[in-house]
Amino acid sequence: MALRQIIEIDEELCDGCGDCVTACAEGAIQLIDGKAKLISDIYCDGLGACIGDCHAGAIKIIEREADGFDEEAVAVHLSKIRAAEEPLAAARSLNILNPINVGGGGGCPGSRAQTLQPAPAVREGELPVASSQLRHWPIQLHLVPPTAPFFQDADVLLAADCVPFAVGDFHQRYLAEHSLAIACPKLDHNQEIYLEKLVAMIDSAQIRSMHVMVMEVPCCSGLVRLVDEARKQASRQVPIRCTVIGTDGGVRHELELERTAV
Repeated sequence: MALRQIIEIDEELCDGCGDCVTACAEGAIQLIDGKAKLISDIYCDGLGACIGDCHAGAIKIIEREADGFDEEAVAVHLSKIRAAEEPLAAARSLNILNPINVGGGGGCPGSRAQTLQPAPAVREGELPVASSQLRHWPIQLHLVPPTAPFFQDADVLLAADCVPFAVGDFHQRYLAEHSLAIACPKLDHNQEIYLEKLVAMIDSAQIRSMHVMVMEVPCCSGLVRLVDEARKQASRQVPIRCTVIGTDGGVRHELELERTAV
């Protein structure tokens, strides 16, 4: 290794937009867990072409000990990226995918943070309509940036993956006016990241409240335990309530997590 110029990404400032991924011609940056990361020193030439595309100011050039830039390794890396994208290109040519909704540069378009415009919520007494109340994207807890604008001062709904499929009127009854995150406490890996993100939502994004929805199956209790631990670690106190849904879609239990004594 030698002392040379290379980019550095401040994960606290990064909002996961993915623009730097597209800007990097060498494919040195990828979105991982909703944050931009330099995946290998040898792919970064240190010129900083990505800096101008970072609206959050999360990227800068520093000087540190790093492996040298390797053009041959970059060529192999880019060929692998292009090979992985070939099925996507074929789908575009068949009009299976709308090109407007597909990103490039080797990053995952599904991780790009977006604010959406939900349909008006149905008032009490009105017939429900088949309209989405989703306010943003992404929604999977591994992918969401916990301090994204759509979590700032928001009422957050944290739902186990199966809940929206069990509850027929999930959008109108629970999701309206909420920012959403989903997770599976049984199948998702690296759940320690979930704890960090939940604490960040409470302390940094300063959410107003959190509603946790889980199924009555035993494995779902893990999500409630994560939220309870985040509540204990956070420096702020917010109302946190939990709804347990039966496999028939009915409400089994509703409770509020006790607040930490001051």
